[in-house]
Amino acid sequence: MSHPSHRLQRMSLPEAVAASLRERILNGEFEPGEALVQEALAAEYECSRMPVREAFRQLEAEGLIITKVHKGAFVASIPPEQIMELFELRAMLETDMLRHSLPALTEEHLLVAEAKLQELDHAYKQNEITRWGALNWEFHKSIYAAANRVQSLAIVAGINVQIERYIRLQLLLNQTFSTAEAEHRELLELCRARDENAAVPLLERHIINAGRELVASLQAKKAAKRAAKEAKRVAKQARK
Repeated sequence: MSHPSHRLQRMSLPEAVAASLRERILNGEFEPGEALVQEALAAEYECSRMPVREAFRQLEAEGLIITKVHKGAFVASIPPEQIMELFELRAMLETDMLRHSLPALTEEHLLVAEAKLQELDHAYKQNEITRWGALNWEFHKSIYAAANRVQSLAIVAGINVQIERYIRLQLLLNQTFSTAEAEHRELLELCRARDENAAVPLLERHIINAGRELVASLQAKKAAKRAAKEAKRVAKQARK
């Protein structure tokens, strides 16, 4: 069985290993709860364990992995109620940033937002899964650019890294591209009009509804998995 090649970009070795592992976690190659073995990864990336260890520290700081004493590193698993909490935090922080940004948005800011939105729409249509999360955040960030809320941006960027893998999964399961596209387009038009009274509630609904749909998708997937496992158990019992 052949294994995929994981090319490393030009950066320090620990950063390159972290970037590769991050993408593999986000695309679901490593599932929540799965163990990450330093020795095996070091052999795969043809490096010593030190860069892998440094990469683990970086990914743990981002909330993507957890390390347990005497047990090693594991892909972080976020319970559905905590996923919803992250979306609620996003809604609080991002609506605040939008309120501060709207009065100061320039035509240049809006042109950047338009360009990011076109890139995102193209990525949806071309099924470029690995670009969805980053471009979605780039679009959102572009309409908050004039807010000058540096700490809020950093916090929300961290949240987006944690939930990106789940958002990718939701889009793949539900194919909700058209809804996301329409809401993004409407949000951009309201930003052009500097219409805070309409833009802020729309942004809040956009984020909260995405969180609810995601949690529902994850719960349905979990229930289906449980049902399949039970059916397998019953079939095995019947054969005895």
